Amino acid sequence: MSQTESQDKNETVKKTEIDFETVEIGAHETLIQSLIEANNDSDDEGKTYETFEDLGLHPDLLKIIKKRNWEKPTKIQIKTIPHALKGRDIIGLAVTGSGKTGAFLLPILNSIITNGLFPFFATIISPTRELCVQIADECKKLGCLFHVKVCTIVGGLSQTEQAKEIARKPNFLIATPGRLVDHLQNLNGFNLSTVKYLVLDEADRLLSMDFEQALYEICQACNSDRQTMLFSATMTSKVSKLQKASLVNPIRIKVDEKNQTAHNLHQFIVLVPLDKKFEYLVALMQPRKAYRTIIFCNTCKYATLVSIFLNICGFSSVVLTGNMDQKNRLASLNRFKSSKYNILVSTEVSARGLDLPDVNQVINFDVPTNYKDYIHRVGRTARAGKHGVAFTFVTKNDVVQYKSIEIAIFGDNKEAFPPVYEKIKDEYELVSNSMNLARLKMLLILIPRPKIRLQITM
Repeated sequence: MSQTESQDKNETVKKTEIDFETVEIGAHETLIQSLIEANNDSDDEGKTYETFEDLGLHPDLLKIIKKRNWEKPTKIQIKTIPHALKGRDIIGLAVTGSGKTGAFLLPILNSIITNGLFPFFATIISPTRELCVQIADECKKLGCLFHVKVCTIVGGLSQTEQAKEIARKPNFLIATPGRLVDHLQNLNGFNLSTVKYLVLDEADRLLSMDFEQALYEICQACNSDRQTMLFSATMTSKVSKLQKASLVNPIRIKVDEKNQTAHNLHQFIVLVPLDKKFEYLVALMQPRKAYRTIIFCNTCKYATLVSIFLNICGFSSVVLTGNMDQKNRLASLNRFKSSKYNILVSTEVSARGLDLPDVNQVINFDVPTNYKDYIHRVGRTARAGKHGVAFTFVTKNDVVQYKSIEIAIFGDNKEAFPPVYEKIKDEYELVSNSMNLARLKMLLILIPRPKIRLQITM
């Protein structure tokens, strides 16, 4: 950030009477407008943005956006990009699937077009390897005309190869915090003193994974005159503490309520006998074989069992769990993304942040442990204005837990609760006879085979 920009930033601090207020979208319009006026630059008063052209992005970047078939900016993009282009630090509070990746990548790429390419221009921190790979992929697509070099620094892959990538001085570093700190501490000559942009994505999740110390080290290592953008689904006390340590007079933007599911998502519960969950799953999937589906389980063991069972029954299923090594996790993701397999069976590792294309339905084979996990799971479908369906299996042991999720999301409005999917009973009758053989095959696969020792007598 230049000295002039820094002075402009300080002048904005003096002008702002309401410090660090929330820009809401939706209710209480009068209060909201006063907060917007207090936090926004004066020349933004009364402006509305409906297209990417309205946001002030460079024409070359608009061409790429058009090729990507991004028709309209999302709420978080509309509220974030104009401030980011002016160099303001930002806190964006938004649920998963809201377009956060575009909200921070587009302003950074816009700056590259106008100011030129520099080594280690931007550092983006994300909590998981899969999210880092996804952000890197999006960065390469959006920056394809500008020859940006992108380096992904994550655990589970060769540190030597990553050191070679760092030595090539990429423009973007996209990293998990632990591995990036390892390189900062052990790689001679590597530092972040030239970083112009620092992005902390999924900050609440980063802090819940005990990356707090690593994040502070990364913030300290970066250029103090940088622009920082922090995105989080929730504002926890730890996130608040992090923003005070890493951001300067940030614009705080909040879109959507954290307890909200997409309006174009059709949700159902499926009442299932405790010992018939596998059969009911096949019954539900049989008429929907062509649907791209994510099935969520609470444990790695059950996710593996469900995937095996579905493959035995003739479906194309791949599993993704937290206990898989990095190579196999990425392989599973790529198989599902390439449409070779149209069913992904997973644990919570797929519930947040991952942008898995064209998912038609989500099935909660197990009831999530809390309403936040439910929102993140069903948020894998009904994205970018498309319709989606979510089914949740509820046994007699899950009733209390599921009711707590319903009340947290829908309140006491009984009419808003997802209806029971009654058609499952008829669908179950059509497949129940073939299920015994499938269960037997699954057992044969899972039971360890005894080792046979050959004794040779002379």
